[in-house]
Amino acid sequence: MKRILLLLLTVFVSQFNYAQEDALVFLEAKDPAVVSQALANPLTILTQEAIDRKQLQGTSIDERDVPLNETYKNQINNATGITVYAKSKWMNAVYVRGSISNINDLLNLEFVTEVEFTDKDLNFRKPKGHTPSKLKIENEQSRIEYNYGDAANQTEMLAVDFLHENDFTGEGMVVAFMDNGYPNVMSNPAYATLRNEGRLLGGYDFVDREPNFEGTGSHGASTFSDAAAFLNGEFVGTAPDASYYLFVTEDGFNESPLEEALWVEALERADSLGVDVVNTSLGYQDFDDPDYDHSYEDLDGQTTIGARGANHAFDKGMILVTSAGNDGGGFTFVGTPGDSPGMLTIGAVDFNGDYAGFSSIGPTVDGRVKPDVMAQGEFAAIVDQFGGVTFSNGTSFSSPIMAGSVASFWQVRPQTSNGEIMQLIRESASMYSNPSDEMGYGIPDFEDAYNALLQLSIEDEMLENNFALYPNPVTTEVNISFPKRYTEATFYLYNVLGEQVKKARISSQNNQVDVSYLSAGVYIATIQTGTEKTSFKLIKK
Repeated sequence: MKRILLLLLTVFVSQFNYAQEDALVFLEAKDPAVVSQALANPLTILTQEAIDRKQLQGTSIDERDVPLNETYKNQINNATGITVYAKSKWMNAVYVRGSISNINDLLNLEFVTEVEFTDKDLNFRKPKGHTPSKLKIENEQSRIEYNYGDAANQTEMLAVDFLHENDFTGEGMVVAFMDNGYPNVMSNPAYATLRNEGRLLGGYDFVDREPNFEGTGSHGASTFSDAAAFLNGEFVGTAPDASYYLFVTEDGFNESPLEEALWVEALERADSLGVDVVNTSLGYQDFDDPDYDHSYEDLDGQTTIGARGANHAFDKGMILVTSAGNDGGGFTFVGTPGDSPGMLTIGAVDFNGDYAGFSSIGPTVDGRVKPDVMAQGEFAAIVDQFGGVTFSNGTSFSSPIMAGSVASFWQVRPQTSNGEIMQLIRESASMYSNPSDEMGYGIPDFEDAYNALLQLSIEDEMLENNFALYPNPVTTEVNISFPKRYTEATFYLYNVLGEQVKKARISSQNNQVDVSYLSAGVYIATIQTGTEKTSFKLIKK
């Protein structure tokens, strides 16, 4: 009997050790010499378009932009029982599949610093099954005839027609789509203008590692239409004059965290190509292997592969727009990467602007408002893969409607940072002062956002050309904001009797003045550069 139990235990341990698992494998820090050389010659790692976008928005080029060590990646791929499926230069990691023991053996490689299994609890195995398609709702289309008026509702709801009337249609902006496939895009009449004007910039299938972006489904073809399609008199997307890349990151035959890793890799490609806005009509929470499922506690914007990649992408200056998910009647909460604080997450409303019951809700586990804002996703107008105008349901469509709107809006002032643009959109929304779990901050009004952006641009221009003091009133230290044309100045402070109480030499790098010792009251601050003087009333608390 003992021998039988020992044999069974041996078989169990053997099966446990040799079962195929997925993991992130993190590499040692990139070679400083390689990093230094790359940063000194950024065109070796980024396109000129990417460099121009980063310079325009003040986004730094740093070590994360340097590719990971391909020799290390190849050594891991050649290790016994290991296959590398994806890589991330931002996280300096590769996504692998292999047995538990073979993956753990990678820690014996001197350049591997950490292994992170996607299965968070390898001690308890659950039955594997097939995950219902996350695209089920979107694939239930209503085949009826549409006209421009039907398609216009989703645009006019956001006042994006105001942007278009003012010639902001996405021209000069670059948008990337991440989805499962884009069949017939090269022949669909809805994209004839896009193709003829050379604004379909290319694409790539990260699942099959090929430049063909047909993919494994037509979901991408439908979502793409809400931003890019143009059928004169029938349908106009929210950014009809933008340029586009099409990336396949979703595997129609399998549901696993590998898709998150492929999505991050596609984000890195998009950033290197100078993409401004990314649309992701995908979300992740449950997988074919339930051991990989994300719990609500995992969706804190920092834990999942998707959220970590999204946070890096936000740091790199892009605006990421994603669907909140269709789990309003199931898991309930926004999935990943929509949980990322760097992501503009979009829920769905119906034709009248009311919450659509399938739309995933917030808050995140750490209490942040999600979704951020809403757009039409119930009976949203789309152009199908064959060029016909129809309706479909899902946050998958509220997301590209918003992504195209963001691209058209950002065109107004592309030097504005991604964070400022996202915040202006939130502040323009119908429920900004009283957000809810279902609606987030509500439905944006891009006419209001446009007016706020113009005011911001006026203020920014004043800061670029004039000195400014903050905070005011002040308690301990006053900061001096320098205009671009000056790097040094002299700071004078006078009391109400005209007596000088402070004099200091300041610069753009040393721009703080200590006033903590002064009595509370009103003072006059004067900043002098050569013969020019600028004076301010300063209140000391």
